[in-house]
Amino acid sequence: MAHSTQPIRPIHFLLGGSAFALLLLLTLGTVGALWWRAEITSSLSPADWSAIRFTILQALASAVISILIAIPTARALARRNFRGRKFILTLMGAPFILPAIVAVLGILAVWGRSGYISDLIASFGLGPLNIYGFGGVVLAHVFFNIPLATRLLVQGWSAIPVEHFRLSAQLGMNTNDIVRHLERPMLRAVVPGAFLLIFLLCISSFAVALALGGGPKATTIELAIYQAIRFDFNLAKASQLAMIQFTLCAAIGAVTILIAQPMHFSKGLDRKSERWDGRETRYRVIDTLVLTLVCLFLFLPLASVLIRGFIPLFTLPITVWVAAFNSVTVAVLSAILSVCMSIAMSAFMIRIARKRKTVSQVMEVVGFLTLAASPFVIGTGLFVMTFPFVSPFAIALPITALVNAAMSLPFSLRVILPAMTRAEDNYGRLADSLGMRTWSRFRLAIWPRLKRPVGFSAGLAAALSMGDLGVITLFAPPDVATLPLMMYRMMSTYQLGAAAGVALLLVTLSVALFWIFDQGGRLEHNVR
Repeated sequence: MAHSTQPIRPIHFLLGGSAFALLLLLTLGTVGALWWRAEITSSLSPADWSAIRFTILQALASAVISILIAIPTARALARRNFRGRKFILTLMGAPFILPAIVAVLGILAVWGRSGYISDLIASFGLGPLNIYGFGGVVLAHVFFNIPLATRLLVQGWSAIPVEHFRLSAQLGMNTNDIVRHLERPMLRAVVPGAFLLIFLLCISSFAVALALGGGPKATTIELAIYQAIRFDFNLAKASQLAMIQFTLCAAIGAVTILIAQPMHFSKGLDRKSERWDGRETRYRVIDTLVLTLVCLFLFLPLASVLIRGFIPLFTLPITVWVAAFNSVTVAVLSAILSVCMSIAMSAFMIRIARKRKTVSQVMEVVGFLTLAASPFVIGTGLFVMTFPFVSPFAIALPITALVNAAMSLPFSLRVILPAMTRAEDNYGRLADSLGMRTWSRFRLAIWPRLKRPVGFSAGLAAALSMGDLGVITLFAPPDVATLPLMMYRMMSTYQLGAAAGVALLLVTLSVALFWIFDQGGRLEHNVR
């Protein structure tokens, strides 16, 4: 955390405190509402313990594999400047922001029993692949999370000042020396946070486990919560499992934050990064091979979605376009709210850390609570809390936008908090010495170094909201729908052709929103 000389002003308490209060209401408050309404007296069953074990094992495997693949991928993107690099970086976000239902269809088209890979190995006399169960869940999670881990690690490489690489070249340091003195310290700071995000994301997985879990032996806690609410209406069991999920994820978050080490690079001049290492032939071949394999792994399922949904896209009914408008509206509101909360919380934590670092670390753990929460539990808790005052069906879209913003908050916070910390470390004292007040200080000293992470965070939040099929299923009346819900309803009535067209429209809008926000954060900052 930065040790800024700025005091904690009332505006920090007002904005940061309000953001934390809203977050606690949506997480612990909703679970507490369910706990209060349901008396929990039963113990965990063998099926519950099996779900807990499966959840932890698949999350660990998915996070480890994703990070191990993302490190060489991010290194190759960081030290190679080639035509199409920006295009690949943009598309890197597509698998993670791809709606879960659409992504599962694409994965099955490539890796399923009748997919492209099974057809290929059949020519060698091998049987079709079976990706259901533990292997299928891990495969899908790796597909989703490699792009996220890569983007986070690429930002870590970008945080190393170019002056360090220039000095390394002048000192005659080879590639291994740069790895040891520059890249490993950065990875020790960035990898724990990326691992935490992926681990918690895999713990809170629902659609993947539902589609690829393969039965009771491959059930996650998230899926068990859904079954307890929708099929049994057992609020006691759902609340009990939700509290276990909260406790597990909060503990992992606390440990990760404690073992994470900050980067201690000196400030640079914000010049464009240039690398002189890795120019040997063997490193060029390795980087090219890594990027090729990762791109094939990520983009083949996307291509299958495009092929299947292209023709039906042009025959969609008007109700689909109304649902598209609802989805875009909810996504934009979610992105704005998520980014504003992240900025307010980050500024508050940075100033709290100056005097009470432990309190700041606890607040950072609180920022990750929504990854531990089930959207079904949050939605049901909000249903219980709002029903005495207003019909939840009348506020379906605002509630969906609010919960989606909270669910994307950990990702925004993980990107914005380190960027704001570095900006405060490097330029906070200079701004103080110039007598800059709160707004001018933020606009001139902090925002120019924050706008790219904010653009990426807003794009990610909007795209995740576009593909959400959680809370809207609990609140939406029959005449209101978003694109994921419309697609789900079409699939339930076996309108598979129309569903494929909706899937393509959903992917197109999700990627477009991500690109617009991400590119908006890259616009030049003009000081006036």
